[in-house]
Amino acid sequence: MDTTKPIVNRVAQSPLITLDLETFFPKQEEISVIDLKDFLFKGLLLREADFREAVKKMDWSQFKDKYVVIHCSTDAIIPMWAYMVLSSELSNYAIDIASSKPEHADEIFLYRNIAKLDMAAFKNQRIVIKGCGDRKIPEAAFVQITQQLSKVARSLMYGEPCSTVPVFKKSID
Repeated sequence: MDTTKPIVNRVAQSPLITLDLETFFPKQEEISVIDLKDFLFKGLLLREADFREAVKKMDWSQFKDKYVVIHCSTDAIIPMWAYMVLSSELSNYAIDIASSKPEHADEIFLYRNIAKLDMAAFKNQRIVIKGCGDRKIPEAAFVQITQQLSKVARSLMYGEPCSTVPVFKKSID
């Protein structure tokens, strides 16, 4: 008589929802950069008429479904309206737009993507925020997702589904 029981993956069968914050970063190929230095006269000065003409001639469709970063790699003084004009043109194409140094942009988009997360899907759910991965996640992202989920989730844990640290648990009334 065979008394062996089948191996059951209880983690896979549990009602836990695992969130991996790495997935909220845009992929590198989804990020495009606009450097305002390319619009400067002699690399020093932004002339309005020339700028507006260059904006009019630009093919904005190249930014369709992209995360776009607007910055200036020189020390030129750029009037605020120039950023606004570019943002206005990009808003019909880009997923999101930020003004930032390119090396900080993915972090800005990370926070914005977390903020857009539909919290209704997590109402009264047990959630694990994945702790390990290939990419460093800023502490601020964990703070942000915890702040958002603590209003709706039943419980929140940190780590991996097979080994978690409880963050909070609400009692069900």
